[in-house]
Amino acid sequence: MTDVFVNGSGGVWVDLGSGLVRVPELVAAESDWRQLAVRLLSLGGRHIDESTPCVDTRLEDGIRVHAVLPPVSPSGTLISIRLPRLEMVTIDFLQSDGFFDIVPRSVVTQLVARRENLLITGAGGSGKTTFLSALLASASRDERIIAIEDVAELRVDHPHFLALEARQANLEGAGAIGLERLVREALRMRPDRLVLGECRGAELRELLAALNTGHDGGAGTLHVNSLDDVPARIEALGAIAGMSPSAVARQAVSAIGTVLHLERTHGGRRLAAVGTFGLDHRDRLVVRRA
Repeated sequence: MTDVFVNGSGGVWVDLGSGLVRVPELVAAESDWRQLAVRLLSLGGRHIDESTPCVDTRLEDGIRVHAVLPPVSPSGTLISIRLPRLEMVTIDFLQSDGFFDIVPRSVVTQLVARRENLLITGAGGSGKTTFLSALLASASRDERIIAIEDVAELRVDHPHFLALEARQANLEGAGAIGLERLVREALRMRPDRLVLGECRGAELRELLAALNTGHDGGAGTLHVNSLDDVPARIEALGAIAGMSPSAVARQAVSAIGTVLHLERTHGGRRLAAVGTFGLDHRDRLVVRRA
């Protein structure tokens, strides 16, 4: 089981690896679903109420919980639970599972060995975090890896892997620590590899700046549906950070060596395409398939 979804009045759905199916016997009152959301998030050290109706957290063993309360959700309390594999996923496991049927494993291992800066892209549930965890586990054991995540999900079998996790504001609205600040803090910790769990906002600017100042071997993930959509997505995040399209394009070209795009089909998750960044005649970002 990879996911559990409580859809308020829409019932409970689970993903057993082959798509979502409804569980009709799991029924509860709206007040019970709300109490469950509050309890789960409190176990992760976060709170949810009318003033903060949308919250994300991490529980033990990398379980990720996201909840939304009414009236943001008109149909009732929504809870999304992402369940990681019980065992650490390795490159060997991915190969045996058919992950490298389209793009050979040797392509990836060579990129890691020569410390290429990587951007892993794919739609939701395509396996970006799992793949990144396996890649980092294959890095040299004498390297110091520091990861920055909104909610810590990476589970890396490496003796020198460290994670920094963002923190939401307290009930008084103070104490928040965002991804942008964590990127700057990580740079003071002398990382051999700097990793951003997912680029989703203005922190893209700090990541590109860091990877452009001699920090090779880094990586990040980006939610996008296809390899061809990557430039537009990066431009959009650059705009949030106040960067012009040409500025973010030049930063991305010099900071990121290779893009690895994942896809999820009924046959499983696959490394579907490899690309590199370049500039077009307008100094706009383009991706070229390798």
